[in-house]
Amino acid sequence: MKPPLRFVAIAAAGLAAACSPSGDSSAQSTAAPSAQTPAPVADDAPRLSFPVACTVGSTCEVQNYMDHDPGPGAQDYRCGANTYDAHSGVDIRILDMSAQAAGFEVLAAAPGRVARLRDGVPDISIRTRGPDAVSGQECGNGVVVDHGNGWETQYCHLANGSLKVQVGDHVDAGTPIARIGLSGQTEYPHVHVTVRKDGVVIDPFAPKLDAKTCDASAPGEGLWTVDAAKALAYRAGVVLNAGFTSAPVTMASIEAGGLARPTNGTPLIAYVRAINLRGGDVQELAIVGPDGKTIASGAQPPLDRSKAQYMMFVGKRPSSGDWPAGRYTATYQVKRDAKVVISKSFSIDL
Repeated sequence: MKPPLRFVAIAAAGLAAACSPSGDSSAQSTAAPSAQTPAPVADDAPRLSFPVACTVGSTCEVQNYMDHDPGPGAQDYRCGANTYDAHSGVDIRILDMSAQAAGFEVLAAAPGRVARLRDGVPDISIRTRGPDAVSGQECGNGVVVDHGNGWETQYCHLANGSLKVQVGDHVDAGTPIARIGLSGQTEYPHVHVTVRKDGVVIDPFAPKLDAKTCDASAPGEGLWTVDAAKALAYRAGVVLNAGFTSAPVTMASIEAGGLARPTNGTPLIAYVRAINLRGGDVQELAIVGPDGKTIASGAQPPLDRSKAQYMMFVGKRPSSGDWPAGRYTATYQVKRDAKVVISKSFSIDL
């Protein structure tokens, strides 16, 4: 009998600093939002629709919110850890690089006029290029839309050559302006959206909070339309990727996408990548066979701190011959203060 595959969990190093766009889509930059005094939010604020042609919880997730901590730390508008120091907007992340290659459109969040843009920055992770290569172009390829009355939205990390608008063009809410890419200071495909009023960064989830204040009970509707606010409802931790494959995985292989499907004669491995976990969270993952018996399982010790992303997998080789035909189900759980706060089950038929 071959030994079972070893249970593995890997933390993501450096993800918290992955997206750090400049102040606009030109080569200029602005001060971090925590150093600014926010303008009052007036009745002329635009209502923002969801800015990506994706479905939260299925094909995309919110990775980061705006930072409301005035010092070197970071906290989102709900006083949580779903952000990083001086982050100036919201990051909407698609699942992996294969999804980026397939193409997800970035949409204008409100009617307006294209005020500025940049194209021509290659879609290469800063893990490959290094941050010096994007100095002054941290936003990557970007578009700024002027909504009038001093309001504007900025969209960063757009795919090279995918811009569909020109300076001066009028856009409506929902107009495609580009595709999500990997340009600028980022190491995973996403769009960074910043909202400004008279040049000052405003948190669209909590526009009445200044950049030094958070509110654990803030509802988060903010400037969003009803449908967008529902899609963007705050969640402290979600599963980004989950599935079965035939060989041990790494963070890089999950990010690349297109993992090989297991067969009756290969190892059976279940993997999960979760984002925005909290310190103290305990993760468990198990595979149950067609007969209802657990064939592989594992648990992680409590996390020592909040994690922007974390992956784990469990697996086993067939003890002899092939796996019995039938349905194999994996269940992943995150326990927080002894309560299950995240749970996901997924299956494969062999």
